Amino acid sequence: MSESLWNSEVAVQDQPQQDQPQQQAEEKPAEEPVAESEALALSVDEFSALEDRVLRAVNLVKRERQDRAAAEERASAAEAKLSEQVPQVENLQREVSVLHAERDDVRKRVERLLAQLDALEL
Repeated sequence: MSESLWNSEVAVQDQPQQDQPQQQAEEKPAEEPVAESEALALSVDEFSALEDRVLRAVNLVKRERQDRAAAEERASAAEAKLSEQVPQVENLQREVSVLHAERDDVRKRVERLLAQLDALEL
């Protein structure tokens, strides 16, 4: 199949040369190999640059996937640690509330005692 495709391309390329005068047909083949080799050289360089860009993109994607997996592991570890600490935080909040209530009671008692001392001095 590739041979038939190649042959059809060659036949299509040969047809315009048959319609042109003989002099122009002789000049073109001399120019085409030079132009084709330059085009091939450019295309090889371009292909090499494209290959490098693709390899860099692949490496970037791999690195990003690894970073994302590491970030997900850290996030799940942090969530687990947080879920372990939630009961402790709630317990500490209750203790702080109790301590605030005790402080208010002690303040009121001290104020009463000071008021009684002020009354004695009169």
